[in-house]
Amino acid sequence: MKAVTNLSKSKTTRLFVLIIVMGALLTPDLLARKNKTKLSSRSLRGMARIYMATGDYAKAKPLAEQALSVARLKNVSNDELAFCLLDLAYLYQYMGQLQKAEKMCELGLTLQTKIYYEKHPYIAYTLRTASDIYQEQGKYSKAQEMLSKALDIMLDSHLPDDKTMAQFYIDKGELLVAQGKLNDAENYYSKATNILKEVYTDDHLYSSNLKLKKAELYSLQGKYDQAVELAAAALSTQEKSYGQEHHLLIPAWLTVAQIKQNSNQYIESEVLAQKALASIQKRYKGDHPMAGKALCILGNVYISQGKYAQAEQASKNAVKVLEKSVGPNSDQTAMALNNLAKLYIYQGKYKQAEKLCDRALTTLETIFDNEHPNISEVHKTIDQLQYKRSLTTEVAMFKI
Repeated sequence: MKAVTNLSKSKTTRLFVLIIVMGALLTPDLLARKNKTKLSSRSLRGMARIYMATGDYAKAKPLAEQALSVARLKNVSNDELAFCLLDLAYLYQYMGQLQKAEKMCELGLTLQTKIYYEKHPYIAYTLRTASDIYQEQGKYSKAQEMLSKALDIMLDSHLPDDKTMAQFYIDKGELLVAQGKLNDAENYYSKATNILKEVYTDDHLYSSNLKLKKAELYSLQGKYDQAVELAAAALSTQEKSYGQEHHLLIPAWLTVAQIKQNSNQYIESEVLAQKALASIQKRYKGDHPMAGKALCILGNVYISQGKYAQAEQASKNAVKVLEKSVGPNSDQTAMALNNLAKLYIYQGKYKQAEKLCDRALTTLETIFDNEHPNISEVHKTIDQLQYKRSLTTEVAMFKI
């Protein structure tokens, strides 16, 4: 997930004052009388954006949806309608409603191509959002297409080392990590690092977001000491900005939990994953992809600790959540199935494990090439399954 807001302490203070004022104004009575007060779509969007800036999506959603309804009813200009659609795309994405987000983003992009010239930066930013939405659903070819177009547009009007390019490079790196192209990803993260260090201090939220991305990359490369150090520094920065229990820390908690799991620090991983899951369940209704990620981490941690009953519950719930949120054919869902298969192997449920492995492998082979780490991970599970089966056969033959 992308960082939601990056504000200085003074700006944060002013923002929270605004939120208190808006909270007083936005009573249910006012919303019920919205037709009488004739609030414009722009006013409603402005109210929604205040809540979106601090991640209060539940309060932002009715305002943003009403803004779109008013815009359509009042037949506003195409640029205002596009803003309404794209605000909802952003909002739905962060609420985990990815299919709705994709639809809103596509509609907004279609309007923008009619309003602006072909390589307008607004279009690049929308393509970047579209890429992020596709990536979360495991639609990596579409994500690659959108982000490549966005980069082409931005580089047409900006120098490669312009500060506005940093986030596009980070997005490119994140997409390459998901595709298993770790060395290429590191090059893009390095480009972003060189830009950000000239613009922001080391403890800025932009810098902390990049540190988390790099920490995740280092963890996948087996550089656990570097990963833990970077992740700890990033989390410390975000805790100082948001507070130690703020829900905007959820992505950071999950990243650090994953790194801790990869480096066999299971107790620390479990604590952070549980903390993230509790915050997700409190903040969001329905099945959110971040809940699926938290449950996957917990499932693996419990397997490693031999807590098979807890592992089964977490792993099954992870599959259920991810099938609903990102789809049954997503790579995230496939890896959740692989986790459940590993558990079944430990429990001696070899037929169930085999079915899950076959399904996971079929999904991943339609998304990635055969060299992708996730495909290798499923092959490891299959090898383990065959080994356990061979041992069972040998024991049975010995008894005969």
